[in-house]
Amino acid sequence: MEEGAKLHLKEWLITQIESGKYEGLCWEDDNKTMFRIPWKHAAKKDYKQTEDAALFKAWAVYKGKYKEGRDKADPTMWKTRLRCALNKSTDFQEVPERNQLDITEPYKVYCIQLDNGSAKPAGTIKQNVSFPFPSHILNPISYKLTKYNTDLPEYSTNLMMEHMYCELTGKKPQNQVPAPITFFSPAPTMSDFRMKVTLLYQGQRVMQVTTSSPDGCFILQGRVPLGNERIYGPCTAQQLSFPSPGSVSLPSCMAEAMNRLLCHLERGVLLWVAQEGVFIKRFCQGRVYWSGPTAQHSDRPNKLEREKTFKLLDIPTFVSELQSCLQGKGPTPSYEIELCFGEEYPDPGIPKTRKLIMAQVVPLFAEELLQRFNLGETEEKRLVFGSNTEGEKM
Repeated sequence: MEEGAKLHLKEWLITQIESGKYEGLCWEDDNKTMFRIPWKHAAKKDYKQTEDAALFKAWAVYKGKYKEGRDKADPTMWKTRLRCALNKSTDFQEVPERNQLDITEPYKVYCIQLDNGSAKPAGTIKQNVSFPFPSHILNPISYKLTKYNTDLPEYSTNLMMEHMYCELTGKKPQNQVPAPITFFSPAPTMSDFRMKVTLLYQGQRVMQVTTSSPDGCFILQGRVPLGNERIYGPCTAQQLSFPSPGSVSLPSCMAEAMNRLLCHLERGVLLWVAQEGVFIKRFCQGRVYWSGPTAQHSDRPNKLEREKTFKLLDIPTFVSELQSCLQGKGPTPSYEIELCFGEEYPDPGIPKTRKLIMAQVVPLFAEELLQRFNLGETEEKRLVFGSNTEGEKM
């Protein structure tokens, strides 16, 4: 790690654990796959801000969210920020059965995750992440120098260079013999976290929003309640609230069923785009199912487990498939994601237009990249929900 480079949460937390500076922050097991983090509530009589909020304050300082003498001390918000970061990170999974929240010095336990979901010893964590991808649509992360020979026709190579790498020189590439594309370090800091989210009631579009927050968006019934940071973390993500079923023409029995379902979607789901892909975490009581590029099944339901982070789109895989497609060695990569609330999905026996509540999610970096290569579909072709033809199989 270069001097002055910002650590990711995982590396930062491990550094704090190993430092021994914070009382109660320690490894839970000898293999260093789990750790304890002190979790005393500010309302406790023996709460001491200088000690019990020290770790949360350190994270706020490190992220530039708090500066001594400039900002008002806010221990609750400091704790909220770290909690939110832990919840959103795919590097950690809370282990509720090991938590001890009713003792004098309460703590939570988190497990460090491998990509396959298993625990990862702290000593094996890499300090740099490296994969080839247009850097202007990613979070700023550390890159190694990587070369990737695309072996593409000249027009494709030039177009890819123009779209992905012009910001490095400020000039458009001239026509030239195809050469290996070089991925430079460090990456530019521009990012594209946008998603086009479309909500549908029985196939009828009731909302379409292009999100812009780097923290993603909630899709939920109502609003994130104020003061409920224990569940959500800080509400910096955009909030997309389900419209009233009365906003569309539905039979009364369908509207009643939809209202009953919406009551169970109050905590919703959180969606966001990060450097590795598109992710989701379900908070609501109501069940949520999905389909998309990384879904295990295409012909039977994929369920989102509650309070667990799922990767819906893997960016390195998307890039690899795009490069194969441009070489004529594979199909156009998929990138669209569908969510179905309260009903099993995919469900080959029932058309999409019969599902009560669905959402389409399109990461715009992928859509716009494919359109540059004339590989993307028009919205009219993609938004097949527009028809309410009974029995139409989607």
